[in-house]
Amino acid sequence: MNRRMPAAARGLRAMVLAASMLAAAAGSARADAVDTLRDFVRDVKSGRAEFTQTVSSPDGARRKVSSGSFEFQRPDRFRFAYARPYEQLIVGDGRKVWIYDADLNQVSVRALSQAIGATPAALLAGAALERDFVLQAQPAQDGLDWVQATPRVKDGAFQSMRIGFRGKELAQVEILDSFGQRSRLQFSRYEANPALPESAFRFVPPKGADVIEQ
Repeated sequence: MNRRMPAAARGLRAMVLAASMLAAAAGSARADAVDTLRDFVRDVKSGRAEFTQTVSSPDGARRKVSSGSFEFQRPDRFRFAYARPYEQLIVGDGRKVWIYDADLNQVSVRALSQAIGATPAALLAGAALERDFVLQAQPAQDGLDWVQATPRVKDGAFQSMRIGFRGKELAQVEILDSFGQRSRLQFSRYEANPALPESAFRFVPPKGADVIEQ
């Protein structure tokens, strides 16, 4: 004998069904965000962008803003050129990382294996994604799809990093360091797979600069 389901029961069933569909859709979106990062590491062999970096103190009371340009070429070649408020250049040439402070006319240099490790530069310019990081999708926010990358080695310089994509395009990176300081890099004018000259990842200390080997 057919019995009509009471209206309240039908409403509850519809709510449960809708909730299940939303949960499935959210799970799919989260999986897609992790896949986007994997695709980025696999398919994007070089890139360049302009960036604005905002560094906030643990309590959020103090903020420093800088800007410049960024280029990378896999494996392990990258260039951060800070233009404002102070000039600073960070170059990874595949073997060493060079940090040049123009105001001090001072260069710090150390082996790439010691300097890069499981760092943001390793994630953006390196190749060993899931060997060095645990990946977990995050809820979409500010129109971006987010992935959290946590270093497998726990005694490094930062706790975690969030990478935001707009579609397939790298849009933002947020870094929480071991002191609770938060850095946000917002990218603009991003280009994937441009032809970059080898000279972009070559550094020669300026004449008269102090060079400090670490």
